[in-house]
Amino acid sequence: MYLIYIIRRDLRLSDNVILHALQHHPRFTHLLPLYIFPPSQVEVSGFLKQGEHSPYPEARSQIGKFWRCGPHRARFLAEGLWDFKTSLEKLGSGLIMRVGHMDEVMSALLNDQDEEFSGRIGGVWMTKDWASEELQQERDVRDVIQKLGDGRIEWKVWDGEEMLIHDDDLPMKPADLPHVFTSFRKAVEPLRQSVRPALPPPLSLPPLPPWIPFQRDPFMIPSLFEDLCEALQKPLTSDLTPAIEMPVGAKSAHPFKGGETQAHSRIQHLLSSGAMSSYKDTRNGLLGRDFSTKLSAYLAHGFISARQIHGWMSEFEDGEYNSDMGLLENTAGYGSGENKGTSAVRFELLWRDYMRLCMRKYGNDVFSLYGYRGKQTRRTTDSDHLTKKSTGQEPIWKSLASAHTEFRRFQNGTTGTGLIDASMRELYLTGYTSNRARQNCASFLSKWLDIDWRLGAEWYESMLVDYDVANNWGNWQYVAGVGNDPRENNGRKGGEKAGRRFNPVKQGYDYDPRGEYIRTWVAELHNIDDSASSMEVLMSPWKVKEKLARGAGQSGGVAQGAPQETMEKLACIKWVTNPLVRITYKSRRSM
Repeated sequence: MYLIYIIRRDLRLSDNVILHALQHHPRFTHLLPLYIFPPSQVEVSGFLKQGEHSPYPEARSQIGKFWRCGPHRARFLAEGLWDFKTSLEKLGSGLIMRVGHMDEVMSALLNDQDEEFSGRIGGVWMTKDWASEELQQERDVRDVIQKLGDGRIEWKVWDGEEMLIHDDDLPMKPADLPHVFTSFRKAVEPLRQSVRPALPPPLSLPPLPPWIPFQRDPFMIPSLFEDLCEALQKPLTSDLTPAIEMPVGAKSAHPFKGGETQAHSRIQHLLSSGAMSSYKDTRNGLLGRDFSTKLSAYLAHGFISARQIHGWMSEFEDGEYNSDMGLLENTAGYGSGENKGTSAVRFELLWRDYMRLCMRKYGNDVFSLYGYRGKQTRRTTDSDHLTKKSTGQEPIWKSLASAHTEFRRFQNGTTGTGLIDASMRELYLTGYTSNRARQNCASFLSKWLDIDWRLGAEWYESMLVDYDVANNWGNWQYVAGVGNDPRENNGRKGGEKAGRRFNPVKQGYDYDPRGEYIRTWVAELHNIDDSASSMEVLMSPWKVKEKLARGAGQSGGVAQGAPQETMEKLACIKWVTNPLVRITYKSRRSM
């Protein structure tokens, strides 16, 4: 009897509820692990046979028409799939990949003319995913099984074990989730004692069926890793013209490869280096690999689980953890119990749970212009938000049509605000930018430019290597003022949007005090030094003309900071001297 295991975001052997269950489920003699590339979420035209045309529209976002899975995430996914395939093969199994809508692929397998295959299918299992598209996939597969299975196929949807706190251990149902995170956090504390242990990896698995139907035309599945990467990445032409070029000397803060193996290596490094213990002190950094854990991409793809991270940290805290890199007795925090770094990591994992529970509570409102708060305060609809005048109760945003030039400048990092431009260029070039930078960019788009925040969420979906439905859309709502932020009131106060409105110039001085991050990613500003007068130009490039004017009457031109020639060249760049918004802040360094 064959079991088909449909894999989505559970690309790992460890803490995998289905693979664990198979250790005690002798009914199934063969296992078919199946990963399906959904054409509405991943561009699949790269899998076409030569000369063929895709039956599916391009996988682009609803509002901005950006690629839904951009090049960085596409490669990270390919790496993770190949790693999982290799791990399954070592256990005597394998991984089968297919292209198509999930119900179409399942219909083809169940309807296959070879009774030796289709007649032996006895079960179809998958894990739960609470995002709306994934819920629809689940319903579609269920309908196919009910229609074609003749009652002989076991259909089961398992808890995906994706959260830190198991569903059965939550003190409330998702429908009763508090509107404020702090209330939720207090309800599940003490957190360290509230997490179930991770499931061990399987020791062996049933083999693949002796014969498996091929991918149906017009697509074909590559047999080599690099060909898989090319199939996923080749169609993804740049959404930006001209494309941004990598600055000389710039290095990605996220150079990591996808997959469960790499996720485990990353955890070992974080613990053995002490980076996990120092996380709370460094998490607002902007440059380098270890200022934050960089585990979000592994979590988003299901290469690792939240409770695995918790489990490894607990062993480290209890002095029971041995890394492949050696003993850890001399590592900061080892055997000393929970420290402020590991506590802060658990806090972030719980925030991730909260975002998932919000998505379950509010459903498709995660994608609505007025967000979670819309159910409480919405006075307009998505269709008329561009024309209806503000009543003072709901924020009004510009559409892409009315703010096309502004949004394009936001995308390509030419807003004229140093921190924002550095972050947006880093995002485009590497697929990553820090949480601190993300918050500032979201605030800048939604509260300084008054542009529809969903465009930013869609662009992040396309570009981020660690894109996660609940986290991305929930956090954009949070900063835009339509999510679960207790400081927001969805209105305006004193001519400004109230609540979480960051001043990105002040934030630049706070978190990039020497301008190293901005110089790294904004090539035009690379030669600006970190003297007090030049820092003004790094943070607010449009101030270059003021600086030139101040130094015009002094001997040698510009009195302090970067050379006159550098400043004059900068003053000739259009986006520099014409910022989207002139945000002011007087740093003590510039006084």
